[in-house]
Amino acid sequence: MPNRIKALILDMDGVLWRDSQPIGDLPAIFSRIRSRGLRFMLASNNSTSTVAAFVQRLRRFGVEAAPETIMTSSLVTAAYLEERYPAGAWLYVVGEAGLRRILQARGFHLLDTDAQTPRPAAVVVGMDRRVTYAHLRRASAWIRAGVPFLGTNPDRTYPTPEGLAPGAGSILAAIEAASDIPPHILGKPYPEMYRRCLERLEAAPEETVMVGDRIETDIAGAQALGIRTALVLSGVTAPEEAAAHRPAPDWIVENLAALLERLP
Repeated sequence: MPNRIKALILDMDGVLWRDSQPIGDLPAIFSRIRSRGLRFMLASNNSTSTVAAFVQRLRRFGVEAAPETIMTSSLVTAAYLEERYPAGAWLYVVGEAGLRRILQARGFHLLDTDAQTPRPAAVVVGMDRRVTYAHLRRASAWIRAGVPFLGTNPDRTYPTPEGLAPGAGSILAAIEAASDIPPHILGKPYPEMYRRCLERLEAAPEETVMVGDRIETDIAGAQALGIRTALVLSGVTAPEEAAAHRPAPDWIVENLAALLERLP
């Protein structure tokens, strides 16, 4: 066991808030994180919001966070595409403004649903609360024609005050069923987001704790890279699911505030 924890990677939905409701006294929680000298990254599979929107949401909850402390599946996806395709490449995107704006800011062009040409470099799919049958049909047609299929994240649901709602993974599942091709996922539990967070934190995996509410993404992905894990029960995971998971997280706690009480 390491002698010192230097950094936290914090999921947001289900850890800091549920939809529009904060989980706990967030100003006090972040004050305690900073007073202990812990560096942190806020890492979300949510592809619908921009970094600026996350900064504003945190501010509404009384927390000031620099844009550099926020990592989203949209940012990871854009970086992946930048490394593989030239500026000005065309993409077919199923996703909301947060994903579209980031891709356009990086120089990519986005095809309309009815456009038959040009052939896109990739089909990129994230959460889209206005998705239509036409979107699913066009995406699956391009994928069947051999266009690479990228997904921002596999989360099938996300927590709201009214309960779980369909997430990006539900849309990916529909397109995969129609195309017979699985997506290449960029967000958690796959390693790219964790690696980029560790680089910004300048911390080793064993010095870092991933705090999340999803076993299959937040926890499993961090465990695969040797990052210590804390599962909070304030999001989508029930206590019996948490107790049954193997390997067990380093901590299972009610919420982020409770974790800070238990960290050495």
